[in-house]
Order: sequence, then C-alpha cells, then structure tokens
Amino acid sequence: MLAVAFIRWWYGPGWKQLADNTRTRLHRTMLSFSVPTLARTLFLPWKRIVTAPGSGIDAYIRAAIDNTVSRLVGFTVRIIVLATALLMMGVMTLVGALQIIVWPVLPVLMVVLLVKGMP
Repeated sequence: MLAVAFIRWWYGPGWKQLADNTRTRLHRTMLSFSVPTLARTLFLPWKRIVTAPGSGIDAYIRAAIDNTVSRLVGFTVRIIVLATALLMMGVMTLVGALQIIVWPVLPVLMVVLLVKGMP
C-alpha cells in the first residue's frame, strides 16, 4: 500500500513539484540579481554620479567626459552582473532539466541497484 502511494506520488504530484521548484529557483535567481532593474537601467550613470556642466567650454567638456565615464562604468558593472545572472540561470535550467528527465528512472534504478547488489 505504501509502495503504491509512493509510486502514485512520484509519477504524479512529485514530478510536477520538481518542475515547479525548478521554475521557482529560476525566478528567485532572476530577482536576486535584480535582472529587470539592471536591464532597465543599463545605460544610466554609475551610482547616479553626474557632473553638472559649469560655465565655459572647458567645464562643459570636463562634465561630458565625467558623465560618459560614469555611464561606461555603470554599463560595464551592470553587464557583468547580467552575464553572471544569465550564466547562473542557464546552469540552473540545465540542472533542472536533467532532474526532470532523470526523475522517472530513479525508482527503477533503485530497484535494479538493490537487486544487482545482492549476492
């Protein structure tokens, strides 16, 4: 009776829970890295560091260079974090897919290994 309940859960709700857990882990990873916010603010200055242009052409050029460098630093940091997030999500997707594929074989594999292990 217990074995039948286990098999019924394993190939029914258990399999679905595994897929749901994989989806939840991916979503949490995306939110942990703040992917939507990073993508939306990709070209904004780093830490909102903006130099206001002063009077004169020299001050204007200096402010433009400072602001461009700030945007480049912000872009570089954000793109590295986004790439890391996408790499982590890719690895998690592969691991989750492997788990979902191997899931139905595990009970059979357990029985086969128990039988093979006996003398």
